[in-house]
Amino acid sequence: MRKIAIIIIFIAAFLAANAQNIYDVQYPKFEERAVWLATIGGIDWPRTKATDATSTERQKQELCSILDRLQQANINVVILQTRVRGSVIYPSDIETWDETITGRAGRAPSYDPLAFAIDECHRRGMELHAWLVSIPLGTSQRQKSYGSMSVTRTHPTLTKTVGGEVFMIPGQPGTADYIASIAREITERYDIDGINLDYIRYPESSYRFNDDNLYKAASTSMTKAEWRRDNITRIVRRVHDEVKAVKPWVKLSSSPVGKYRSLTRYRSGGWDCYDGVYQDPQAWLRDNIQDMLFPMMYFLGDHYYPFLYNWEENRYGHPIVPGLGIYFLDPKEGRWQLNDVRAEMHAARDTGIGGIAFYRSEYLIRNFKGIYDATCDEFFPYPALTTPMTWSGHTDAPTQPTNLKYKDGIITWNYSQPTTDGRWPIVHFNIYGSNIYPVDITSPENLLAQRIPQTQYTIAGRALTKSFYAVTAVDRFGNESAPIQEVSTITERPSRDAIIAAVRRHFAGTAAVDEASSKKTKKEKTQKVKTPKTTKVKTEKPAKVKEEKVKTEKTKTEKSEKKKTEVRTVDFSKYLD
Repeated sequence: MRKIAIIIIFIAAFLAANAQNIYDVQYPKFEERAVWLATIGGIDWPRTKATDATSTERQKQELCSILDRLQQANINVVILQTRVRGSVIYPSDIETWDETITGRAGRAPSYDPLAFAIDECHRRGMELHAWLVSIPLGTSQRQKSYGSMSVTRTHPTLTKTVGGEVFMIPGQPGTADYIASIAREITERYDIDGINLDYIRYPESSYRFNDDNLYKAASTSMTKAEWRRDNITRIVRRVHDEVKAVKPWVKLSSSPVGKYRSLTRYRSGGWDCYDGVYQDPQAWLRDNIQDMLFPMMYFLGDHYYPFLYNWEENRYGHPIVPGLGIYFLDPKEGRWQLNDVRAEMHAARDTGIGGIAFYRSEYLIRNFKGIYDATCDEFFPYPALTTPMTWSGHTDAPTQPTNLKYKDGIITWNYSQPTTDGRWPIVHFNIYGSNIYPVDITSPENLLAQRIPQTQYTIAGRALTKSFYAVTAVDRFGNESAPIQEVSTITERPSRDAIIAAVRRHFAGTAAVDEASSKKTKKEKTQKVKTPKTTKVKTEKPAKVKEEKVKTEKTKTEKSEKKKTEVRTVDFSKYLD
């Protein structure tokens, strides 16, 4: 009976341990953590119109506040709506200003919002991908407000109005050139990290978009469905060719419909990429004309999980980043619960598919039903790097930094190669830290900061809890060099004498003394010694710094009353030679 009882206890303990580990999270070092930041109507940004110096500054601060919150959540990709509906948020030679910036279409602000957004994202270690709404152009009235700069007037043969809504015509050969020209203009002028094509598809069936005349004129052997898919693919390929010719490191992506195609056991319900809106994004990955996808997987249950695994099985070595419809957490939008989203996030990460994206920033930042807290605490407690572009053919690691030094709260290093190519940075630096020497750069918990443009870094925040540092160089394709480690001879736990000596140096003039002076103090009466408050050393999970308790001597006061000094907590490794 005793043996049986022991076996039962063992099994129970085993099951309990595994039950606790069901939702254990393995934090990846490489992961796309994206947020869509919409500008149409100012629904995410901007709420303030830039009409004078004061409102312009307020508009900038609105964006900085959003980006600060995203940085705190360790988001590393911001997808900023740049082409809205045949209008843009930067000074363009092709299309006019969208009304969202100044409150009036065609009216320019006193600054460049896109350049400002890029700089602020990069300052926070985040990539910025320019989000281009491709085919829809909004209402006829909207296009009229653009005047002579409306595409309906500059390129009337490329547009079609259906039920009051205006669209680019995918079957017109010039449409691919036009959309690609916008992507190229942005790429040439700005230090963007990606171009994201949204609505790169035919209008849904409810619009009854008719292009039979073009299909007949094409005299092709393809079916109409094949011809339509070929039209969309031609646009994607043209954008690829134009952008990559300028900056081959700029990441090309799209936001296709969340279901690629009906599966054997799970039907798409007519709303899918391949048959519903004539997209073929899996082929775009196969042919390397897209670097990644952000499918709009705004579904639950059987409408999410089977299609998630279908995407994962057909990604051809590229990241696919499921877009989660967190706006349904808002009771005004839907009835989703936090656990619905948590389960989808766990599933996406467990597949290793490439990352997680949120639609959209407003719902994340406002923490609907605790989604921001869960993101920060459970899923993204540490930074992550974006996925290296191994499929690009550019896989050579950059040169290793040299001569890493620490002085007065700043680490510096040398780099022998150029870090810029003309106007554009081509090399950045990643900072790692640990309380174990040498620093393990493969551990996600040790990544402290990424995309540092200069060869120095001021120790702050979580980095203050680290004793040793390492730095790597990383190029725009995500290739990372070997690390330069801070020079140190400390490779094992310090001796007891070294610890006592370190404490003496740190608490010089206080009651923290060595054993010899402690014995002397016991024999002599001393004045009351005031001790400072306990020094707290912040630690983080899961890398825990072992702390030692330093007990100070009991001292006798002139009234012979005995008092105990405070127990001090010290991170000794900081103070050792």
